[in-house]
Amino acid sequence: MSSTRDIDALIELMAKLPGLGPRSARRAVLHLIRKRALLLTPLADTMQQVAATARECLNCGNVGTSDICDICESEKRANGELCVVEDVADLWAMERSGVFKGRYHILGGTLSALDAIGPQELRIPRLLDRVQSEGITEVILALNATIDGQTTAHYIADQLDGQVKLTSLAQGVPIGGELDYLDDGTITAAMRARKNI
Repeated sequence: MSSTRDIDALIELMAKLPGLGPRSARRAVLHLIRKRALLLTPLADTMQQVAATARECLNCGNVGTSDICDICESEKRANGELCVVEDVADLWAMERSGVFKGRYHILGGTLSALDAIGPQELRIPRLLDRVQSEGITEVILALNATIDGQTTAHYIADQLDGQVKLTSLAQGVPIGGELDYLDDGTITAAMRARKNI
């Protein structure tokens, strides 16, 4: 039996994280072990706490520790604007920029005929309900500038046509670009120059 079985298992798990391969995972684990009291133990405790308490917001799909996230609960953000994004990373990117002060709706992906992902597999029905029930006056489609993202945006625009003002991000978001990889300035410029659909 290997004396490094637990360490090897940790390396294997770390290697499954985005941006980390086996070599990077080994370096990260070695660093954590060397800084056990400063990093490894607090990280393990925090991960255990997050595993026990993290959940999706029942309203928008954001990640938090309560059934309704802080953004959805904030009365200051109930301004009639609803920004539709693909996933939580996109919401976090928008929040980093600090340019949007309304509420969000996370779809949980994009429409994809190849992957058999239709509107019912996403939070599109919930989005349509929210537009009706929350007094939404503008829906901002901040979806990734990919083929699936644009297909999803067009589908949502068709479903909401004539019900609310529909806008999308404009300049600054390159075709094929993903929000999570854009800098704050680019997101700010795109949000300010949004256009009608």
